Amino acid sequence: MPAVNRALVIGAGSAIAGAILDELLNDPKIQQVVAVSRAPDTGLSARHGQRLEWLESDYSEASIARTGASLEKQRGSFSRVFLCNGILHQGDLQPEKRLEDLTRKAMHTVLEINTVIPLLWLQALQPVLTGKNPCKVAIFSARIGSITDNRRGGWYSYRASKAALNMLLKTASIELARRAPNVRLMAFHPGTTDTPLSEPFQKSVPRDKLFTPDFVARRLITLMDQDHGDDLVFLDWDGKAIAW
Repeated sequence: MPAVNRALVIGAGSAIAGAILDELLNDPKIQQVVAVSRAPDTGLSARHGQRLEWLESDYSEASIARTGASLEKQRGSFSRVFLCNGILHQGDLQPEKRLEDLTRKAMHTVLEINTVIPLLWLQALQPVLTGKNPCKVAIFSARIGSITDNRRGGWYSYRASKAALNMLLKTASIELARRAPNVRLMAFHPGTTDTPLSEPFQKSVPRDKLFTPDFVARRLITLMDQDHGDDLVFLDWDGKAIAW
């Protein structure tokens, strides 16, 4: 009997994640999609029946652990995993342009969401993903997290959170090579996408560089279908490597 081919989307309430869900649910090779979000299902699973399972999580450490445990019955059946959660701004929390703009609270919030939570998901999912079947995991990073590419400064917390995420992903990839050699990690930069996350910063973006969520979703899935070797890669939407 052939193995069941599942995909998992964490942070399923975001615009890009929604586009990823659409692509996966339109792919007959994917037999089931599991979506995890803070928000409840808006009726998508009702339209797709058993092909879509929607799980709610508040992204606390305990909730992430429970969600991972609930997926262990599907161990070894996931071929694609997408970690889409992240934050850039929220209310009074905005990217810092100057040292004077830094606050402890904002820095903690950004690092918690962009750095800590993705690693907690990897921790919880490691037993679920380990197996004989190849599994690729895409984690949303950002070019702005590249230390080499930082030429303009500013955006302190966001830059730091993505740079720290990249280091933690590198460390996790080394461990997974020993413990779960079927798993490959990819740090992915989607480019500037027309979503609420980037909306306040779109004025200076050239028209041909502001992407739709559908475009980004297709590009990411195409990249995940390609062979990038055994090591962690840091790629942009065009498949070009980004300097760490």
